[in-house]
Amino acid sequence: MITAEKNRLSSTDHAEVRRQIKAHVAWLDKQLKINEYDLDQAVRQTPAWREKADLLKSVPGVGRVTATTFLALLPELGMLSRRQIAALVGVAPFNRDSGTLHGRRTVWGGRATVRAALYMAALVGARCNPTLKAMYGRLVTGGKPKKVALVACMRKLLTILNAIIRERRAWTLAGNTP
Repeated sequence: MITAEKNRLSSTDHAEVRRQIKAHVAWLDKQLKINEYDLDQAVRQTPAWREKADLLKSVPGVGRVTATTFLALLPELGMLSRRQIAALVGVAPFNRDSGTLHGRRTVWGGRATVRAALYMAALVGARCNPTLKAMYGRLVTGGKPKKVALVACMRKLLTILNAIIRERRAWTLAGNTP
């Protein structure tokens, strides 16, 4: 809503309407900060959530938003196999074969909100996480399109996060997964 209101603000010249939109954007910003604070407090006050959030945030590329999204929308994290969790989120490649036709493997379905948070974490991770950075570079150098390489990094990151929660061991500084 904040983005929509800011877009409306840039498209109007009427002074009174601009004043009202600016007031509405300020109110929305304030409400967003209140909601984020309340959510952070709920995570901090629940020992199980706090432990999981700290474990998730130990991975380079995963921040508060990704950790909170996973806690809220992916409670199965750590309880499923790597293939099951990838399919649940929507980053598992599925074939489109029929008879002698062999189509391209594509990812689809799953939980869109979780996948969006995972995308941003993988994007950051491909730059600052040594494991994802090496994988991304290897795939792109090998001729894979950048988006395909990034989706592969998303799946790798999800697998790492799943293992971290399952094993209850934080990411190590050497870049080794649990």
